[in-house]
Amino acid sequence: MTSIRFLLLVGTALATSCGAAFAQTPAPAQPAPRTAPPPQEAEAEPEAEADEQDAKLDDVVVQGRTSDVRTSIDSVSYSLADDLQAATGTLAEALRNIPSVEVDPDGNVSLRGDANVTILIDGRPSTQFNGPSRGQMVLQIPASQYARIEVMTNPSAAYSPEGGGGVINLISKPNAVPAGATTTGSIRANIGDSGRYNFGGNIAHVIGKTTLTADVGVRHDGFLQEIERLRTRFDAGSGQFLESRQSQTVDGVSDVTFVRLAAEHNLDDKTQLVVEARHTDVDSVGHAIDLFESDDAAGGIASAWRRTSDGGFSGQFSGATARVLRRFADPGHEWSNEVRFDRNRFAFGFDTVVDQQIPASPTFHEDVENLNRQTVLGVTSAWVRPLSDGGRLRLGYELQALNLELDNTVARGPAPGNLTPDPIVSNEFHVDQAVHAVYATWERPFSEKLSAQFGLRLEQANIDLDQVTTNIQSSNDYFRAYPTMHLSYTIGEGETLRGSYSRRIQRPGPQDLNPFLTYQDTLNYRSGNPDLLPQETDSFELSWQKRVQQTFYQATLYYRDTTDAFTPVTSDIGGGIFLTRPENLGSSAVTGLELVANGALHPTLRYNASINAFRQEIDAAGLPGAVDREGESVSGRLTLNWSPTPNDFLQVSGIWSGDQLQAQGVREQATLVNLGYRRKLNKDWSFQATVRDVFDEFGSTTTIETPTFTDRTRMTFGGRAAYIGLTWSFGSGQRRPEQFDFSAPPTGN
Repeated sequence: MTSIRFLLLVGTALATSCGAAFAQTPAPAQPAPRTAPPPQEAEAEPEAEADEQDAKLDDVVVQGRTSDVRTSIDSVSYSLADDLQAATGTLAEALRNIPSVEVDPDGNVSLRGDANVTILIDGRPSTQFNGPSRGQMVLQIPASQYARIEVMTNPSAAYSPEGGGGVINLISKPNAVPAGATTTGSIRANIGDSGRYNFGGNIAHVIGKTTLTADVGVRHDGFLQEIERLRTRFDAGSGQFLESRQSQTVDGVSDVTFVRLAAEHNLDDKTQLVVEARHTDVDSVGHAIDLFESDDAAGGIASAWRRTSDGGFSGQFSGATARVLRRFADPGHEWSNEVRFDRNRFAFGFDTVVDQQIPASPTFHEDVENLNRQTVLGVTSAWVRPLSDGGRLRLGYELQALNLELDNTVARGPAPGNLTPDPIVSNEFHVDQAVHAVYATWERPFSEKLSAQFGLRLEQANIDLDQVTTNIQSSNDYFRAYPTMHLSYTIGEGETLRGSYSRRIQRPGPQDLNPFLTYQDTLNYRSGNPDLLPQETDSFELSWQKRVQQTFYQATLYYRDTTDAFTPVTSDIGGGIFLTRPENLGSSAVTGLELVANGALHPTLRYNASINAFRQEIDAAGLPGAVDREGESVSGRLTLNWSPTPNDFLQVSGIWSGDQLQAQGVREQATLVNLGYRRKLNKDWSFQATVRDVFDEFGSTTTIETPTFTDRTRMTFGGRAAYIGLTWSFGSGQRRPEQFDFSAPPTGN
């Protein structure tokens, strides 16, 4: 079995011995490399400099007061400065306002309908947002710590190909202190209905050649989750479909604490050292009441019970990063090395009292605890070299090593102190996974109008599985090549045509490979599939972009062809229990058109709109109870920002997600409407008020239909929430950019 310690030694040796021959995503402190734009520098980058770098395939700034939308040859990024929901809400609220992105009530993130998405923070892997805890973290983490959200549906080879749908890069708010200043920062506080509140702050302080920064945030929120499930199952004895009904209400609270400390030291004018420590603590608990009844063939009640539970999700996510950046004489020439270490511990658990009413039986107790212990090591090294022809060469090496331990326990008995483990759904499972990658990208302008970027990434994946409960070990090692290509052609002033291709992979998550059953509730089990193959996607895009003063338009035609696509498959395993397990489809294909527009309807009224229409083709004939399926889906969003005075800002946003096919059924449409208002009180203080889910109806409905059973589940999560709050900015010199842009509205288009 490959050990994580051995991989650490190998990765470190390669990174340090090969020196400039290896590279990662370009370093965050240098604006020249496009592959991972530094959030601090990107926010402050002057328009003239951005336009000059456009000829070198760097960021093109679409100017509308500040840059609401920025584009590059392989990405589009959107500012959160005027998103009022980001001031008081979670990351889920911020992501829902981004074109191409959808977030369902469970926190599941998708890009253009594809849920296989990799989430990065400042261009680097984020363990808390990639794994079984991702949905909870997306629903809990405050959005106020991020300045922009970058969407890469066809990223270059400099990024990991993990995620068939693409990459979402969360760009943190800058902490840089301007020249001549010593301290800058801000403090924010919001209170809401039903006891909700959140507050936080950031500060940056300069001591000689060292800049110290700190961010802290605390969030307390309430939630009300409601589930209604209607099932029918074919009864062979009577030849009828018998119905069962289940309702669940979870009333709870969640608490999140976030702390980040960092130090940046300039050893000399060309060498920089950065260290960072971070910790997030999440505790989301609630009280649940679960009611169930099923019919018998004679029209009576065959079974009925009531379950009362207390518990939920809790986790601690800690990490540290050390990075050294070395710049050379010619601008844009640099070499960086970085080591990241993350340690995550989280659990889903609850204690339940079961009252079996029909047929009558004594009350019994149940204890469920699903533990997840995760350790992740990342080693990267980067070399970026400008070329004499105006192009740029990047070479890179990355190591991502994961050690995961899953420990699932379910125990039942007549009293809390007298419980017996259930061997069917109690097991321990360990995974060691390491991915070594080397990549190269070469980009250059071929004429005044035509530019291109070519990339190739080579990856070796080593996965060792240990089912501790049964003492069965297995390994899965494979090598893959991932080419990418991006073309950019300037049609005219402010008008560009772009085309791209990338090959991407979605590896099964470690928990997806565990063959043992995992307990969800009395009627629903889950399991992994040790035979699950990685899915591979060939992605093609052709986009047209145009900007006229403050207005930005984009139209993208895309096609994704996926083999061995993952899909959850639900089957009836008897006794009214359904098992959901991942399987590989034969193939799936998606063809779509996405339209995005951002501009001004009036000097005081701006809009941000997008619509995505696509056609799905699913080859599911090999799955139990599934057939080949095809159909269309349309989703969209619209945000209106009105500035009646230089100090007032009103926002209305609406999101609509259309029906979407799944292998065995369909996920039905959903809508969400939000309101927000901000008032600048003076140069230091501002007031904000927001209402999330104005009509209190945002939810998710999924229908499964097979020849032997049907299942329709309707879920709502969160509900309407209102906040009011204040933000205070302080410090010497030019302050860190405020959360919102309070500049006076423009005087014309």
